[in-house]
Amino acid sequence: MNNRWDDYCIAHYRCYDERIDFHKKAHAIAMGMTVGTWTELSATRQKTMEKHLGQVVNVTVYEPSAHEDSPTQRHADIAIAYPQINFSTDIPALLVTVFGKLSMDGKLKLIDLTLPPSFSKKFSGAKFGIAGIREKLGIPDRPLLMSIFKSVIGYDLHELREQFTLQALGGVDLIKDDEILFDNPLTPLERRIKVCHSAAQEVFEQTGQTVLYAANLTGKTSALATRARQAIASGASALLFNVFVYGYDALHELAADRSIHVPIVAHPSFAGAMYPSPHYGVSASLLMGKLLRLAGADLVLFPSPYGSVTMPVADTKSIADALRDQKNTAQKTVFPVPSAGIHPGIVPKIYADFGNDTIINAGGGIHGHRSGTVAGGRAFRHAITAATQGIPLDAYATQLSDDALRHALDQWGTL
Repeated sequence: MNNRWDDYCIAHYRCYDERIDFHKKAHAIAMGMTVGTWTELSATRQKTMEKHLGQVVNVTVYEPSAHEDSPTQRHADIAIAYPQINFSTDIPALLVTVFGKLSMDGKLKLIDLTLPPSFSKKFSGAKFGIAGIREKLGIPDRPLLMSIFKSVIGYDLHELREQFTLQALGGVDLIKDDEILFDNPLTPLERRIKVCHSAAQEVFEQTGQTVLYAANLTGKTSALATRARQAIASGASALLFNVFVYGYDALHELAADRSIHVPIVAHPSFAGAMYPSPHYGVSASLLMGKLLRLAGADLVLFPSPYGSVTMPVADTKSIADALRDQKNTAQKTVFPVPSAGIHPGIVPKIYADFGNDTIINAGGGIHGHRSGTVAGGRAFRHAITAATQGIPLDAYATQLSDDALRHALDQWGTL
């Protein structure tokens, strides 16, 4: 039996106001965001337009009171159903329908979207996802380790290659460009990819470890697919993409292109303009979770709850849950990558909070290790082993002949 709302997208909002009638507000949204007006229409026209009219699904009002669990501000959770017939099967049309002009209408935040099954099934999602990336790397059963080039602006190709090699020899699984590394005379895209690809091959010959390299895909939107194919032809084994400045549809076009057959790493740059306010914008779980999975990201970076750029732990877990939701079978599950300010002492907490299907992303925690970049990578790999085996880091460090983890703990401590 079909659900009543199968042909609707249900948008969930949180609205703050000290005085308004939230039920009237909900009906105004349902009408204003669909047919625009109703009572002024003739009975015949109303019958024709009824299939396009938004519907109020639910309104729950929260009033402040003296109770300790009471909200501090009067607000309501409002759910509005938008007929699927109103919008085409693309994310821009969806977002304009449910939050276009409404995003400028007072203290109103878009919390979630319940998508029509027929809409979701039109999006193939990630080409690889968690299972596909694990297969590429030959690592079935532990958190992965990603590292970042640091201070790369002004580096030449020789220096870039050296930094790549050191990270790879430290046991890193994925290495990505910095998101602010664009095409430039010192390290143009195709030449730096060839250099890093060569370094990855040499490390594989020495150690047997596969390392994926995510090159930063930049330039004009109209040329992204062409540049992506050029990057892959030069040896890029993944692509980094600043999705929030290009848009979900640009990501979807890349992910749906069969000739772009490498994982796509979604970077959260510019997302901070949209999610942090409790009163405005879009929730973190929808912005960086559900919609990025729908659009086709294979890995999604977002601020961790612990490091230098932080996000509330509930928000980070909600992103990870949306990326790995097993109830959603339309798209592959996607790796969450909590990032920023991560050092080896934080690894057990990341493992406890995010589980095995997580990528640990480090920059200064690898490059800043007092014994160098290779030791920084080894320290993380040791910390991952300790965490997955349930052994405290201090105890595990004493069992090792390698002092990389011990030095990291002395340098940064534990969380």
